[in-house]
Order: sequence, then structure tokens, then C-alpha cells
Amino acid sequence: MIIVTGGAGFIGSNIVQGLNARGISDILVVDDLTDGRKCLNLSDANIHDYLDKDDFLARLKDGESFGAIDAVFHEGACSTTTEWDGRFMMKVNFEFTKTLLGWCVSRKTPFIYASSASVYGMGPTFREAREFEQPLNVYAWSKFLFDCHLRARMENLSVRAPQNSGKNLRSHNIISSQIVGLRYFNVYGPREQHKGAMASVAYHFDTQLQNSGRLRLFEGSDGYGPGEQRRDFIHVDDVVAVNLWLLDNPHVSGIFNVGTGRAQSFNDVARAAIDWYRRQRGDTSFGGIDYIPFPDHLKGRYQSFTEADMSALRAAGYDRPFMDVAEGMTRYLDWLHKT
Repeated sequence: MIIVTGGAGFIGSNIVQGLNARGISDILVVDDLTDGRKCLNLSDANIHDYLDKDDFLARLKDGESFGAIDAVFHEGACSTTTEWDGRFMMKVNFEFTKTLLGWCVSRKTPFIYASSASVYGMGPTFREAREFEQPLNVYAWSKFLFDCHLRARMENLSVRAPQNSGKNLRSHNIISSQIVGLRYFNVYGPREQHKGAMASVAYHFDTQLQNSGRLRLFEGSDGYGPGEQRRDFIHVDDVVAVNLWLLDNPHVSGIFNVGTGRAQSFNDVARAAIDWYRRQRGDTSFGGIDYIPFPDHLKGRYQSFTEADMSALRAAGYDRPFMDVAEGMTRYLDWLHKT
């Protein structure tokens, strides 16, 4: 069996779909269905069982084994970057993840979890090293703090007792199974509609084009021209491919960026969306872009540039290409508008 927490959410449900595509349906999905609309992400999926996250946590703390578990994909989290209830955020994102990590380590179960590129703050360097990390909100800090917790445990493995002592100085920190943190950059793609305001810009662009035929982008900021702020946009299918590659390579552990390694502008995303609509409608004049004033409340808090340094994941052996915005947007819009 494979456990997917957050399995009814955006990335989690796509991982379930990726496992199904391999013929794997012995899957335990863990989630919080307070928003019952998320279940629609699994309406075409095959799973073995479902557990509420609070029931799952209680059973973890009671030491339940759940039988033979091949891997845990931990995608469950509060991902609302505008949430400032720190007690809630730390309970859901930090304490829950620590408990699940301990459970996996004690059973030597591979543990692949969602971190976030938000740990880098304003950048401008996006490499998996402490000197480049400075989270700007409590969501990012909760992800950052767990990464630090994991690093400390993994670094302690190199601390040994004096020769011939017969034991490690910190034997309780021994991790002999696969542990991987994935710092996702700007993910877009199928099954994100429930996220509302937190859905990707790609999703919102589709909605705007349907409603008005016009797209709204920010005017220039931080030295970038109108709509030229740049992000590392990655299609969720590429994110799933990385997760499943790690399932196939249990010798790989560590914290890795998951982006394309190539920043593209919001204008690029907008043009890809407009071009798709023009092809579908046979109307080369359809669509346009309006640039709106940059909001005062985002000044000094907005990532005008992100670009994943993919050296670590490539060095670990992942050699597959990533879709650019033009290819990824075509695939996404085809899915959104399939009949």
C-alpha cells in the first residue's frame, strides 16, 4: 500500500492519478474534506481507502502500522500563504509532518514530502542551502522549519561515538530509509480548481478569458516591465514525474528543488493562453492584456523573480526534460476544456 496525504488536493490527487496510471490502486488517501468539493479530484481515481487527517494522526500516535506500506507521499498541508494564524499553521504543517516522519523512520518507510520554494523569500538565489533561505510568511516559515528539523537529523548521522564504542552517539536519530523534501516552485495544472484565490495564474487566466476575453497583469515592479515579472512555472505532470522517479529510486534522499530551472514571464503565460484560445476559436484577434497598478500591499513582499537551481536533482540522477510554458499551458487548457 502507498499512503498519499493531501490526496484529494491539487498535487496529491495528481500523484494518485500517476500511481493509477502504473496500475497501482492500493492507495490510502488522507485528507480534510471540510471542503467536500475536493472529492471531485478523485472521482475518476481508484483508491483502496480514505481517512480523515485527524483520525490518521491519532492512529499514527497510537502506533498503528497500517500493514506493509511501500511509501508515503506527504502532500497534506495548509498552503494558504495569506494565513497568519501561526498556531494553526505550525500544528498542521510542522507538528503533523514531524509525527509522520518519526512514524516512517521507525518503520523504514520511504517518506517523500512537499516543501516549498517560498522558503527562499525574495531570492535572488534559489539553491538548497541555508544561506539562501529567508521565509517571508508563516506558511513559508513552517515549511522552512521542518526542512531544518530534517537536516539536523540527517547531519547527526555523521556524528559517531569514539572508535570501538559499539554504538552511535545519537542512535535515536538514525535514518536508514529514503527521506526526500521537494521544494515546489509555481505549479499549475489539472485538479486545482478548488483552491480558489490560491489557484495558479494559469487557472485564473483561463477564467478571465472565458469571462471577458481580456487578461489582467501587474504593471512593472522591481525593475521589471509590465507583466515581465518572472517565475519558474512547472506543470503538475512534471511534479508527479519527479515524485514517481523518487519512488523508483529509494537510494536518493535529501532536499531538492522542483522547478523547470527556467524563469518565464507572466506575459509568456498570458500569450500562451491567448494563443490557445485563438487556435480554438479560429480568431487571431481574440484576447488582449490590460496592465493594472501594482498593489501597495504587495510592495516589498512580492517575488518578482524565481528560478529553481536544479543542480542537486540533476546530480541525483533525474534527467527528464521539463515542459516550458507554451507546452504546459496547451496541455492544461486541453484538459480544462475537454468534452
